[in-house]
Amino acid sequence: MQVTPPDPNAGIPHQSPLEQVMHGSWPVVAIFLLILAMGTLGALIALLKTLQIWRMRAELHQFERESFNANESGDLFEIARKHAGSPGGRVVLAIAKRGGSVGILEAVAKRAIVAEQQRASSLMSMLGSVAAAAPFVGLLGTVYGIMEAFIKIGQEKSASLPVVAPAIGEALITTLFGLFAAIPALVTYNLIGRWVENLVSELEAASGAWVTIVADSDRVSAHGAAPRGAHGEGRTESQRPQYPQQY
Repeated sequence: MQVTPPDPNAGIPHQSPLEQVMHGSWPVVAIFLLILAMGTLGALIALLKTLQIWRMRAELHQFERESFNANESGDLFEIARKHAGSPGGRVVLAIAKRGGSVGILEAVAKRAIVAEQQRASSLMSMLGSVAAAAPFVGLLGTVYGIMEAFIKIGQEKSASLPVVAPAIGEALITTLFGLFAAIPALVTYNLIGRWVENLVSELEAASGAWVTIVADSDRVSAHGAAPRGAHGEGRTESQRPQYPQQY
């Protein structure tokens, strides 16, 4: 008669990685919840920044299309007032508040572009922190799990698998979830950073034409030879429409 050896795993309930962590020691659970919060925060920031950059680029392209045929500062300022929420509109409105030479107008435009870059880059440092810190938080759970495994070995006077496996399993799972939180955050951080750079490059390229239009209109106005248009072309510096600078 053949005797079947007993199954060493008999009676041991199967648990998923998430269940194993949630039934683990409280430091491991706390570390897991922290990683979960960091991952959720990173995903939310990535979504909000993606929508923001897409909206800013769409508004900039719309403003560029409407201002493409503007040859006078009056026409350009009127279009900028219409698109005051556009990055391009805000840059032109900043130029409208300050007259002077081409160099001065370029400096004003550059400062307005810096403000747009800061607006587009908001919350990016927090997203980068999630990408950088999440793996180390998971590693903290790993270190604690290994320490707990050694403590159990000393208490049980045995290094058998049932003694050390639960603690080591918890340790590896926290590292896994830390990577799950960090990798998407890192990818989106680099991608959104590239979008911000493209947006700033487009603003810098377009601002040269805007500065030239305003400087030429001011120069013509100074010589009293500017044509009179429906939007007030040919006005002197003091007569030029003054719109509030919006950042």
